[in-house]
Amino acid sequence: MEKRRLGRLEHRSSVAIFGACALAAVTQDEADQAVELVLRHGVNHFDVARSYGEAELRLKPWMTKIRSQIFLATKTGERDADGARRELEESLGRLGVDSVDLIQIHAVTTFEELDQVMEPNGALAGLIKAKAEGLTKAIGITGHGHLAPSVHREALRRYPFDTVLTPLNFVLYANPTYRAAYDGLVEEIQRQDAGLMVIKAIARGTWSEGEMHPYYTWYRPFDEVEAIQRAVSYVISHPEITGLATACDVHLLPQVLAAAAHPTPFSPDDRQAILAEAIHYQSPFGAFAETR
Repeated sequence: MEKRRLGRLEHRSSVAIFGACALAAVTQDEADQAVELVLRHGVNHFDVARSYGEAELRLKPWMTKIRSQIFLATKTGERDADGARRELEESLGRLGVDSVDLIQIHAVTTFEELDQVMEPNGALAGLIKAKAEGLTKAIGITGHGHLAPSVHREALRRYPFDTVLTPLNFVLYANPTYRAAYDGLVEEIQRQDAGLMVIKAIARGTWSEGEMHPYYTWYRPFDEVEAIQRAVSYVISHPEITGLATACDVHLLPQVLAAAAHPTPFSPDDRQAILAEAIHYQSPFGAFAETR
């Protein structure tokens, strides 16, 4: 699988990043099969979070075997310094490791949340101290929603985060307002040489009210092989990204990995064609609104 440079951190990350949220509610046997699968595909970047159910515990038995071979990232959803530090320490214990390569302030989706985590006693302050003590090598920020690229660009203006994890798929990029915000984020990412990763590559919309959810994902995903191939290949065709996080369901994992390992080349005409198809689908975050 292709490896790309994770900004100034210099890690060569696989274009498919293992979204270990897929392990939140599975057995250890199921988790072991998933980890074996991603390793066979050459995935060397694992992304997990304290809030992802049992995921960190499911990864723990693997750490003595693969810790030196992977880039390990976790997340905290806490907004104050003490809470973020406590959650990081809990993650270390649950994973059975002394440190992670990346701790991310998770789900920062509004400017108000950004203000909160960047207060003198906010989450960022706690993680900066944890980094100085060797509990993590780097600090990143993540977020969902249509405001995410704008919020993340502002975050980078206030603090040189090492990485950003933001939403991108062809449906989102087809929206002019979202595209402008995302392109603005990319400009700042490149100026600072930060790492850019993306989520929601195979999101096709939202679940209808009362609809059965056959997957663990909170959004409705593409699940046909050809559709996954095109959606994943489109995201990988963006050279500015390091990689995409796989969806939060072990049943979708094989198709996403296969697409990432062998992406379909996208010509300019191909890119325009898939963007034109976006009108048939929805943003996973609902109706678009103007972004700042």
